[in-house]
Amino acid sequence: MAEQNSLPVSFDALRCFQQTFGGSADPVWLIRDRRFVDCNQAAVLALGYRSREELLNVHPARLSPAVQEDGQSSLLKAERMMHQAEEQGVLCFEWIHQRADGQRFLAEVSLFRVEQMGERTLLCTWRDLSASRLRDQQLQTLLEEQRLIFDSAHVGILMLRHRRILRCNHRFAEMFGYAMPEELVGFSTSRFYPSAEAFARIGAEGYASLAENGSTSFECEMTRADGESIWVIQSGRALAPEDVLGGISVWVYTDVTRFKQVDRQARRLEEKFTRAFDCCPLAAAISNISDGRFLEVNSSYERNFGWTRADLIGRTSLEVGFWPDSATRDAWLQAIYRAGRLVNYETIWIHKSGERRHVSLSCEIIELDGESWILTYMTDITARKLWEADLRIAATAFESQEPTLVTDANGVILRVNQAYIDNTGYSAAELVGKTPAVLRSGRHEPAFYAAMWRQIMRDGSWRGEVWDRRKNGEIYPKWLTISAVKDEQGTVTHYVGVHHDITERKAAEERINALAFYDQLTGLPNRTLLRDRLQQAMAGSERDASYGALLFIDLDNFKTLNDTQGHEQGDQLLKIVAGRLREVIRETDTAARQGGDEFVVVISGLGDETVAALAAEHVAEKLLAVLAQPYVLGTLVHRSSASIGVTLFLGPCFSSDELMKQADLAMYKAKAAGRNVVRFFDPAMEAAVHVRANLERDLRTALDEGQFLLHFQPQVRSDASISGAEILLRWQHPSRGMVSPADFIPLAEETDLIVPIGYWVIESACCLLVEWAANSAWQHLTLAVNVSARQFDQPDFVERVLGIIERSGAPARRLKLELTESIMAGDVDAIIGKMRRLGAVGVGFSLDDFGTGYSSLSYLKLLPLDQLKIDQSFVRDVLTDANDAAIARTVVALAGSLGLEVIAEGVETAEQRDFLAASGCYNYQGYFFSRPLPLAAFRDFLPSRLAVAEAVGV
Repeated sequence: MAEQNSLPVSFDALRCFQQTFGGSADPVWLIRDRRFVDCNQAAVLALGYRSREELLNVHPARLSPAVQEDGQSSLLKAERMMHQAEEQGVLCFEWIHQRADGQRFLAEVSLFRVEQMGERTLLCTWRDLSASRLRDQQLQTLLEEQRLIFDSAHVGILMLRHRRILRCNHRFAEMFGYAMPEELVGFSTSRFYPSAEAFARIGAEGYASLAENGSTSFECEMTRADGESIWVIQSGRALAPEDVLGGISVWVYTDVTRFKQVDRQARRLEEKFTRAFDCCPLAAAISNISDGRFLEVNSSYERNFGWTRADLIGRTSLEVGFWPDSATRDAWLQAIYRAGRLVNYETIWIHKSGERRHVSLSCEIIELDGESWILTYMTDITARKLWEADLRIAATAFESQEPTLVTDANGVILRVNQAYIDNTGYSAAELVGKTPAVLRSGRHEPAFYAAMWRQIMRDGSWRGEVWDRRKNGEIYPKWLTISAVKDEQGTVTHYVGVHHDITERKAAEERINALAFYDQLTGLPNRTLLRDRLQQAMAGSERDASYGALLFIDLDNFKTLNDTQGHEQGDQLLKIVAGRLREVIRETDTAARQGGDEFVVVISGLGDETVAALAAEHVAEKLLAVLAQPYVLGTLVHRSSASIGVTLFLGPCFSSDELMKQADLAMYKAKAAGRNVVRFFDPAMEAAVHVRANLERDLRTALDEGQFLLHFQPQVRSDASISGAEILLRWQHPSRGMVSPADFIPLAEETDLIVPIGYWVIESACCLLVEWAANSAWQHLTLAVNVSARQFDQPDFVERVLGIIERSGAPARRLKLELTESIMAGDVDAIIGKMRRLGAVGVGFSLDDFGTGYSSLSYLKLLPLDQLKIDQSFVRDVLTDANDAAIARTVVALAGSLGLEVIAEGVETAEQRDFLAASGCYNYQGYFFSRPLPLAAFRDFLPSRLAVAEAVGV
């Protein structure tokens, strides 16, 4: 439907509507600040949700697929429509919605701008167009059938207005001696009468009868194009009885010239027979009600069922063999007796050839000469039945605009849609009759396809990432879903394959990985990837019982070069340094840029401690030598040196962060020794192990004695209102004081103490939510709880959480679980299953520290997430580091394309908040708003924040 302009709706009209919309049968919404703030029960039911609360405070695009029928992003298009409605006052358009169960449907949406207490509000109503579209399709089919009947009828047919021809069929043109019907369009019918007087007289009588009865039929003499007289029976019906001449009327002309010499009575019988039978495109018959003996049939019997009039007159339908058996006819007769008439009674008839046909019978008992007969009209619906079977396939295969193919039960391609042709480069003719094996890329082993078909045979479907080959030879990735189509008996008749080309998504994933894991200046791994490589090296060291080494490199006097020659020269030097590091180390080792002029090298497989120390020293000396060579920076030849700190490791005796600290300390010792030297770190292993053992013992005591505390860091919207808080764990040690989470959380993870601690935090959160639910100022707040991958992987995790919610009575929709990307390393289907079970009761999910892990975008879109959280490592330097700024913008755009909310953590300045808001991120947490607070302090913080929100007009 085209977008329309209209006048704004007044607030009084809205207020009147608000008083009644709760009981309206039509879905109604109120939108403010691009969020649904109210809706009636009809909207909840129409979208298949359990409660109204599930639909509030969400962007309208969340109730739609990611992309509309025209290929536009639902989010961007929704923003444009709402903006246009706010500008114009009223806007109507068509929109694809999505119900809670994923079913899509077309709706007509109307947006009205209203002013409510000084705030701009949009009133939204919509009407489901799915049934209307189906009716339109059915009407189109009916019109096509009528056109075929019109053009193929053996009688002449005219459509007239003011006795001028609007349309006529081939039979009429032929009847009056014209080659084509188009020759007659627009002409008066006066040319077909022998005189103007006859034209006027017959018209006056015929249209008078039309006006009185709505239809007419009479015999008259007319003239052909060659002047020859012709006698016809004209049968007319007015489509607008109130204006028979000015409105459209339909006239049927039957040539009865050769019957003019027949007796008048015989002619009247012939006219009745012609109107009742020969003018009917359906097979028609009059048969005796008692034994089914045929009195009369029309010629359509022979066209439709092969039986001629001579075959049938005087014989019964059972004698002829129409019915499969007498029981079938008896059931039909009983239905007629009960109702007196039947419409569209479906049964099986037998063609003269012996073929079984599906037919639809419309029957009525009539009286002729005091005897009861059955008038029956028969329609062969065999083709329609076959079409319905095709429709079941089409409904599965072509309900989306994604590239789709349909195969038979043996995997032979029967059809492909246009999207599939466009995507693969093959034409339909090149694919039909073959199997999808013609598209295989060669990247997958036979075992891959065998496992795929085992799952299809077991579950009826399969989905996953596949690499295929286009006609031009290009190999590309796609997300493929294969579904089995079964008949009413459960037998597989077809397979439907729908795929989505994820080439761009893969490229985006690579770009995000490059931004997240590689330094954009030097191309070396950044701190995030370095941490992972170091952890892999530590694990390999433990497995192989072979030492590794960590080298921390700092360029000497680099700041002087930047200050005197400029950052461009400094950047050029850093690129050269990166290249020299690559030349020295092995391919199995890692060189990374830590930041600024600091670089780190990780070396593995060095043997025992003595050999490892010598090998690490040898590599460090080679690095000093190569880094001391002159640097040609344009016209400038610069000389520099480096200081290197080295620490050895064997397995995970220390954390990666501790190893970095050790190497960093050794590097400073090298600088203190005069620069351009190598220094080793003395690990003091016994002291470190002793400290760790004591900390683990105290950690277990802390859990038993309740030494853990909860702090709350507010989560703030762009309008200064508080949406909730993230719960942060603190440890109040009786002698150490407040222990940093960075010191005890990793240890809790390693010892599995994180599992009971995690359940204690969730239970504490639920108890608070129950308390807050009774306070109008607090009941809207959500609590976000961090869940470790180790805890989430527990087999009974879902049952434990559901039990806590049930026992506490907490509102589950106010509980949000924050997961890290490390969970993606597990069984993705099991992860999705757990999330959906918890999401079914209202629990929300946020993906924490997004961008620092290895999550696949293909799997990310499958996770039932509500929110992405931008990691503080990207937010910290978002104003000074172009890479971090690009990552932040990319995450916001990705969240928008997936229909997810996005929140940034670590916001410490107003400038960071403003940058994020300009990038489309409207939810924040960080020191700029508040540090993590104890519960009492958080309670005191909320009223002051509410005052701020009110001051800015929230």
